[in-house]
Amino acid sequence: MSKSENKEKSYAIIGFGIIGQALAKAFARKGIEVSVATTRDPESFAADAAAIGPTILPTTLAEAVKADIIFLAVRFESHPDVAKALPGWQGKIIVDVTNAYGVPPDKLGGQPSARVVAQAFTGGRLVKGFNHLVAALLEQDPAVHGGRRVVFLASDDDGAAAEIGALAQNLGFAPVQLGGLSEGGLLVQARGKTWGKLIFNDLVRFD
Repeated sequence: MSKSENKEKSYAIIGFGIIGQALAKAFARKGIEVSVATTRDPESFAADAAAIGPTILPTTLAEAVKADIIFLAVRFESHPDVAKALPGWQGKIIVDVTNAYGVPPDKLGGQPSARVVAQAFTGGRLVKGFNHLVAALLEQDPAVHGGRRVVFLASDDDGAAAEIGALAQNLGFAPVQLGGLSEGGLLVQARGKTWGKLIFNDLVRFD
């Protein structure tokens, strides 16, 4: 195994609203370090990060985007601004947690919203995921009723999807791979003012 393959991955969450904080709590439960950032000075949300746990590290956007795996937990409309933080995203996995609810389909060129996000993050490997649960569920321990809460994942990059699936398992979730963005991905993507069929489903897998 090469050093690059053996290297421990670094994680970041961009956006620290209710969804970003819910994701941070999932990392904190497992004692996994994750950087959290917004466009604001990290001191402005340092207390909120500290309240979640010592492995939640407030930082600047410029520092956060150095991570190997980045969770995009901002409003869909804000994703182009985050994408400008780097000239290219080669070697990074972007987990698109956004929901483009209310965005007219014609503004997306008829494409799934995750494809639009993928195009903004040039060179990145995009996985749609963790967006189908409301924050109040996402922040809870996923071990429920003797099973594990499901997270749906979709990507046109099988390797990236598998890597995020393994991370989801480490966080205690049961990952379900839906296939590509234009097939299974549409099941968890808002289209105009219509939610994907699997969004906000509190599913538990017993295995």
